[in-house]
Amino acid sequence: MSAGPTRRGLLAGLTAAALAAPALARAAPRVVVVGGGFGGVAVARALVRNGIAVTLVEPATHYATCPSSNAVIAGLMPLSKITFGYEGVRRAGVTLLHDTVAGIDPSARRVGLAGGDTLAYDRLVVAAGIGLRFDAIPGYDAAVAATIPHAWKAGAQTALLARQIEAMEDGGLVVVTVPALPYRCPPGPYERASLIAHLLKTRKPRSKVVILDAKDGFSKQPLFQAAWSALYPDHLEWVPLAKGGGVETVDAAARTVRAGAGLFRPAVLNVIPPQTAPTLCLSAGLTNASRWCPVDPMSFESTLHAGIHVIGDAAIAGAMPKSAFAAYSQAQVCAGAIASLLAGRAPPEPKLINVCYSLAAPDYGFSIAGIYQPEWDRLVTVPGSDGLSPDDAPPAVRAREAALGRAWYDGMMRQLFG
Repeated sequence: MSAGPTRRGLLAGLTAAALAAPALARAAPRVVVVGGGFGGVAVARALVRNGIAVTLVEPATHYATCPSSNAVIAGLMPLSKITFGYEGVRRAGVTLLHDTVAGIDPSARRVGLAGGDTLAYDRLVVAAGIGLRFDAIPGYDAAVAATIPHAWKAGAQTALLARQIEAMEDGGLVVVTVPALPYRCPPGPYERASLIAHLLKTRKPRSKVVILDAKDGFSKQPLFQAAWSALYPDHLEWVPLAKGGGVETVDAAARTVRAGAGLFRPAVLNVIPPQTAPTLCLSAGLTNASRWCPVDPMSFESTLHAGIHVIGDAAIAGAMPKSAFAAYSQAQVCAGAIASLLAGRAPPEPKLINVCYSLAAPDYGFSIAGIYQPEWDRLVTVPGSDGLSPDDAPPAVRAREAALGRAWYDGMMRQLFG
């Protein structure tokens, strides 16, 4: 059942009670956003458009996007093409602090920064992405990732994996390991393997990529498998969990990985570990037993700490996947909800959209889309709104979808960072 008038009436009552404190009603609202990725920049800019002053805290001076990072790994574009500065964000009216959040005090409504400053807030938005579970695979930790990359946070890791594949001799084996859900960008590992297979087919034809998967099914599976059959029958192999795809150990010194299917000795090993909400969310008490952040789907306000909103990969968003477009969509809803709450109004019931493009080759793309709405305490897919590209589309349609994916990326980057 969709949240309706009863839910809105309850929220209105709670909002009125909260605004009984006259100091908050009279004071200029203080909104802090943590994280300068898709969700953080989008919510900050949306809040500014609503006339609300925002301070965005982000340690890095440049942001490398996970979308399109697989193209960098496959040698289709340089890292510079997916790396952006924050000058456009400043010009949009956002106050930007390049610092690291050391901790959040939900009771005092304060954010402590590593540089020593403290920021008070009336509303806090946490858009801090993911944490990597370096405790999940024996033999694989943060130190090992310096030589056996995960490349699941774009930037230096992306460049490292690209260099290793470029340097690999023809005839070498590339192994990509994929964790169980939930993780950032569900179809991402399969796009990565596809584009690596494209590089191998065109430049190192005696080589092969193997996917070791901790699952027996995955996002856009019919579309990827149709592409693999057509494009890479000799260059890509998927090993699902039922056939031994689950990773058991990594030996960094020997550069091997053991799975249920046996011991693999790849020339290049890409280990994508299981994931969690980032340490900041864990330490602030924003996570439940799942190690992700439960939120109210009407506003993305934490169900554990009032006044804190969590958007993007760290949030438990029901049927909505952990994707860049999802983070952007959640940011718009969150910003609107904050504007309503600060004005003493209940947030309107939202609908959110996600569209995700994937490449199997530079001129071979496909997509998935969905619309989502609140149903009690979670987001569900609006019936009939979800859909995949057809798996038997002609080459012209595949090329068109690849072009649409590039256009989506370029337009989104102009909107966020331009």
